Amino acid sequence: GNYVPNISFGAPVISAIRKHSNLVFDVHLMVENPDMYIKDMVDAGADIITVHAEATKHLNRTVQLIKSYGKKVGIALNPSTPLEMIKYDLKNIDMVLIMTVNPGFGGQKFIEDMTEKIKELRNINKDIDIQVDGGINAETAKKVKEAGANILVAGSYVFSGNYKEKIESLK
Repeated sequence: GNYVPNISFGAPVISAIRKHSNLVFDVHLMVENPDMYIKDMVDAGADIITVHAEATKHLNRTVQLIKSYGKKVGIALNPSTPLEMIKYDLKNIDMVLIMTVNPGFGGQKFIEDMTEKIKELRNINKDIDIQVDGGINAETAKKVKEAGANILVAGSYVFSGNYKEKIESLK
């Protein structure tokens, strides 16, 4: 079920951490046929389940499956995937994740053109959460926030030094 070659952690790890945290758990499924994993993620304690639009044959069915468990839905779009692909599902989802690198490995360079995609999405829907993932640092964080993103994923950057200072620099 791999969509990307790199695997971080699955349902058992989420379940173990969930016992010790009341934070929101946003699970990003980077797998083919994500429907096969949704119930496991729900049972593990996910609050938001994000799937790649490109990884499912029936996106609307996947969205409805996640919603049937009472969970929030995120749809991830790779850099080359147009917003048009989710046009008819936007009213049913809670968040769009704009990948600002090609998915698979951390530490990649931010793709500058994605700021236009973020602006376009924000113009289409003023209320939806827009998350960005890939190449986020203090400089790119400013750009994506100005474009309309309100949730940032910055793994490599945050853990490349004093994480408290790094997080503060993203605000």
